[in-house]
Amino acid sequence: YPLRRQRQMCIRDRYGDRYRVFNRIMSLLIKGGTVVNADRSFVSDVLIENGIIVKLGQLSELGAARVIDAKGKYIIPGGIDPHTHMNLPFMGTVCMDDFFTGTRAAVVGGTTTIIDFVIPAPCESLLKAYDTWWEWAKKSVCDYSFHVAVTWWSDQVKEEMGTLARERGVNSFKHFMAYKGSLMLSDEGLINSFCRGKELGCLSTVHAENGELVLLLQKKMLEDGITGPEGHPWSRPPEVEAEATTRATRIAEIINTPIYIVHVSCKQAVDVIAEARRRGQRVYGEALSGHLTIDDSVYFNKDWDEAARYVMSPPFRPKGNPEALWEGLQAGILQTTATDNCTFCLEQKKMGAKDFTKIPNGTNGVEDRMSVLWHHGVTSGRLSPSEYVAVTSTNTAKLFNMYPKKGVIQEGSDADIVIMDPNAKRTISKHTHWQNIDHNIYEGWTVSGVPIYTIVRGEVVWEALIKEGVADWKNGKFNGKEGNGRYIYRPTFGFVFDNIKASDQRKKKHPIHRS
Repeated sequence: YPLRRQRQMCIRDRYGDRYRVFNRIMSLLIKGGTVVNADRSFVSDVLIENGIIVKLGQLSELGAARVIDAKGKYIIPGGIDPHTHMNLPFMGTVCMDDFFTGTRAAVVGGTTTIIDFVIPAPCESLLKAYDTWWEWAKKSVCDYSFHVAVTWWSDQVKEEMGTLARERGVNSFKHFMAYKGSLMLSDEGLINSFCRGKELGCLSTVHAENGELVLLLQKKMLEDGITGPEGHPWSRPPEVEAEATTRATRIAEIINTPIYIVHVSCKQAVDVIAEARRRGQRVYGEALSGHLTIDDSVYFNKDWDEAARYVMSPPFRPKGNPEALWEGLQAGILQTTATDNCTFCLEQKKMGAKDFTKIPNGTNGVEDRMSVLWHHGVTSGRLSPSEYVAVTSTNTAKLFNMYPKKGVIQEGSDADIVIMDPNAKRTISKHTHWQNIDHNIYEGWTVSGVPIYTIVRGEVVWEALIKEGVADWKNGKFNGKEGNGRYIYRPTFGFVFDNIKASDQRKKKHPIHRS
């Protein structure tokens, strides 16, 4: 692992004809906090060496290079955001946050691993696109991995999916059912890719909106003279998401492959997933922190600038839908939370000043997810601290086969840790956030639950400045370094495939032999 700003002692040990060099790294001890994992919580000290958690229990401070007092605080696994877009070229521009500013914001907010999306242009080699993202991501402050989008289909794509799965550590492929004319995959392509993903042991993920209906409704809005941001939610109603979710889950059911629906935003889609799971399907769902807390009233603001900053897909939904998402998380119908972080400044949003279909789709969130969800989840009583850990870290680590290196505080796991002060407060603002964007969808919100320390593989990369229980956010201490992040190779055939072969055998049809 890359090791920085740490004292090293090299010891040479004869090993055949070669020498092995060992590094003794300064240790970190977290004292007196409450460790919270997805299955239980307990008071414990945590000892970290060489970027790994080496011991839990009541431990002596003797020999530790640094001791952090966590009494009265929660010690939780670092957040894992399974849905980000850094440096993304999209809709005629490039999002504002690159892999440095985006992951800087992530660790400041308590997220220690992201899974970003490699998105090839139609007819572009998946391997070429992967290599492009690989270079961009070298600036990352925290650990990262990639989903790869299948935006077209051919024998070449089929072969390259295999290379990515076997050699590049990719175990999930993304499919767009929206954005006709650019990223949208046909049903034929969807079926072919789902089948190939099953062969490879890779989880198929889906952006579920009916692109044909969206295009039809967009044209109708424009014909009716609706050019402002209000046209965005009206042209992408919950029904287009529910239809696509139904189609994707039924295709996956027939192929008998697990499926993961990204950014589920409405009750109708939650209901579709719930019904599929009742049938015994391996269907998993993701909710965004924004969809859980914001409704569609933001699009009807008289100020165009204010309304446009919320344009993303799927859009924020009418009142009642955010609560349905919370209920989905509570019931286990949805398993993960993410942000779909894809930041565009106001000048970029104004590309659609006269046509809402040209407003770049995307909002911020990677810096604020952990606090927003603590405030509206744990503080509000919707989630227990352990349930919070499950939906912000552990479930993602399990679904995408990074567990137990990620997503849990136990001996042998990576020391990706957040010390959360449940009582501290902070006010979210574009004036103090660390993202490279001139607005914030949570502008002015005061939330309780502040990451006061973020630790990435044993390094303290963020220390909040708390004054009388309130975070002075901009003046906190960011200690991370550009390029310190590590790419996470994710093995194929995770637990979501455990019963697939047996299920195929059980469902196999046999010919009827007639005389």
